[in-house]
Amino acid sequence: MNDLGDAKLRDWSLHGLALFAADTPDQLAWLGERDVETKEVVEEVQLICSLAEGLTERGAFGPEDLRGFRAIGRRVGQIDAACRVGLWADALLTDPAWDEVRLLARHLLLTTQGDWRQPLPRPMGAHPNGR
Repeated sequence: MNDLGDAKLRDWSLHGLALFAADTPDQLAWLGERDVETKEVVEEVQLICSLAEGLTERGAFGPEDLRGFRAIGRRVGQIDAACRVGLWADALLTDPAWDEVRLLARHLLLTTQGDWRQPLPRPMGAHPNGR
């Protein structure tokens, strides 16, 4: 394992999952006034799951963790193309697939972090110091 690079990618992957594990009201608050397309969110989840494959090969995740990432990736991959069109805020309220993704992400965070409740990533475009 490339300790520094793989550790950062591992942390980034788990930090990203925190958003998908969060309660819907917290996800909507995180989105705020931003219009994030569902398709972009699906691509982000798929990227995280793809990275987990390589990180597992290098020892940053264990086999059980990889099964969790694969389950999330499969569920997101099953989201119908028509349901990928539009804003993620709307999809969170209407597409039950996101409830299933939430449960899978919570399980994975529980097994890797000890608790699914993790700090959410900074919203896109947010300044690191909150300005």
